[in-house]
Amino acid sequence: MTLKIGVIGTGAIGQEHIQRLHHKLVGSTVVAVNDINKAQAEEVAKRLTPAAKVFENGHDLVADPNVDAIVVTSWGPTHEEFVLSSIAAGKPVFCEKPLATTAEACLNIVNAEIASGRQLVQVGFMRRYDKSYRLLKEQITNGNLGEPLMVHCAHRNPSVPEVYAGDMAITDSFPHEIDVLRWLLDDDYVSAQVIMPRKTKHTRKDLDDPHMILLETKKGVRIDVEVFVNCPYGYDIQCQVVGEDGIGYLPEPMSVLLRKDAKLSHEILQDWKLRFIDSYDVELQEWIESVKAGVVRGPTAWDGYFASVTADACVEAKHSGKIVPIRIGERPSFYAPTALKPAA
Repeated sequence: MTLKIGVIGTGAIGQEHIQRLHHKLVGSTVVAVNDINKAQAEEVAKRLTPAAKVFENGHDLVADPNVDAIVVTSWGPTHEEFVLSSIAAGKPVFCEKPLATTAEACLNIVNAEIASGRQLVQVGFMRRYDKSYRLLKEQITNGNLGEPLMVHCAHRNPSVPEVYAGDMAITDSFPHEIDVLRWLLDDDYVSAQVIMPRKTKHTRKDLDDPHMILLETKKGVRIDVEVFVNCPYGYDIQCQVVGEDGIGYLPEPMSVLLRKDAKLSHEILQDWKLRFIDSYDVELQEWIESVKAGVVRGPTAWDGYFASVTADACVEAKHSGKIVPIRIGERPSFYAPTALKPAA
């Protein structure tokens, strides 16, 4: 069976996913596209063989009987309406993060999905599909580290565009850590605190940078995350899990060790897409297989909602200077976790 997919949003990430789904991955083809920029959607559609059908309205794409499943890669504020439309149509939907731009909107999706009686929504938190994170997860799950006690993380970008401002370090970059650390630890957060170090000379007036974010989990694990988005030396993701019996480090990306100019060195990546490009392939291939099996094995709408509530608490903690409780109800039984196997 070949899964016939409709893609809403043909910007950069949308075009990359279309290439994967139509040309690279097994068992899927893109048959329909939509974008607010119709000319761009038409150009993308013409590159496919056979050419995809172009819809002027995303809801019409969802309703088309020739479309089996939906991928939403449009502008964040439109995610809620297209995910809700997919649920109403009874069609599986993969939504790039964020699930929605507010916790209330995420909860609307959760409630709609529960009311439908079927899990249909997967959120694009791709770090769960990164081989390095899966190797670290395996060490935690098999007990090699003992019970986790502390986690130290860093999320560093060499630079960010002009549109990246305000609290986006928390609301746009940090949600990747919010999700992947919950998954690594199989634990939820109960409080957040944000401490602002000295501001780097490399940032702008409208952007605070860096941030130190502190989280506490239900099991008492303490997490600190440095988010530094104007870190000139490169794109660098670090994670260290300190357990009772050992310490696990996130493996470094593979690179050649150089001896040159009286120095011993490794290259450091500059582009986040190069760091996680393989994880997108794994993520969408597993989504295709999950849709065919009629299940959701990846990050759920509940995970998207939890990430939004946590990010909101962190923003409040930043501006209030207080430790802010993260208040969210117990996970509904509807979202009982399905094991995601670590890499072999």
